[in-house]
Amino acid sequence: MPKLTKPPHEPTAEKKQLVQLHATIGTPQEDIARVLGIDPKTLRKYYRDELDLASAKANATIGGALFNKAKGGDTAAMIFWMKTRAGWREKQEFDLTSSDGSMSPKPTTIELIAKPVPNDNSQD
Repeated sequence: MPKLTKPPHEPTAEKKQLVQLHATIGTPQEDIARVLGIDPKTLRKYYRDELDLASAKANATIGGALFNKAKGGDTAAMIFWMKTRAGWREKQEFDLTSSDGSMSPKPTTIELIAKPVPNDNSQD
């Protein structure tokens, strides 16, 4: 009896678009391969560009939308942009001392005491 072999996978424009859509939204490669009915290695072989570029395209789309919101005056978008892209950060300091010094925190000392190791040279 002859061995049955699957015909080689044929990528189409429709399949490439499907792969790019799934990769753009973060669908795991194993799941994309299952949707197409192929092995993950075959997916990577025939759809390398779609897989590699999907994340960059998604980031550009979302980044552009965020940038436009920031330019349009959305304060939250402005702050987020400045923290993630311009290195801005928030710093909070707490002064735990009272104005007269009576409620100042006392230093805490922690002492570690080693537990003696039993001598295992005894002969029973």
